[in-house]
Amino acid sequence: MYQGNIDWILAIASLLAGIGIGALGYHLLNANVARNQKTRQRLAETELELSQMKGVLNDHFARAAELVTSIQRQSHELEQQLAQGADQLCDDLQIKRRLNGQGEEEPPNDSDTPAPRDYADDGRGTLAEDFGLRQRDQTADSTTSPVRY
Repeated sequence: MYQGNIDWILAIASLLAGIGIGALGYHLLNANVARNQKTRQRLAETELELSQMKGVLNDHFARAAELVTSIQRQSHELEQQLAQGADQLCDDLQIKRRLNGQGEEEPPNDSDTPAPRDYADDGRGTLAEDFGLRQRDQTADSTTSPVRY
């Protein structure tokens, strides 16, 4: 009879150990699921906030574009008003031309000016100290320069 009780006790102990190990595994796995769910929720909130910010930014730029267009239109109307007033009221021909856009000066043409360089000619090395300086003859300098006291 003692042999039968040990079998039952061993079976009950194994059952309790299995339930304990199962509960521990469920708790550990469920903790990761809860953490993942919180992360997903934060991600969804961040995406919602980002989409709202994009909407606000789009509205901002649309309004800015409308204002710029309005300013340009008003500037053009102002120029026309000034030109009409100058035609009717002003006697100075130069002012009339300037207001009508005919007398505007052209910007200077820099096509004949070479672009600046950061190197010297003739392979003397970069940024030579004597680059671009004219060499003077010692004899010519002594004859043309005034005497110093």
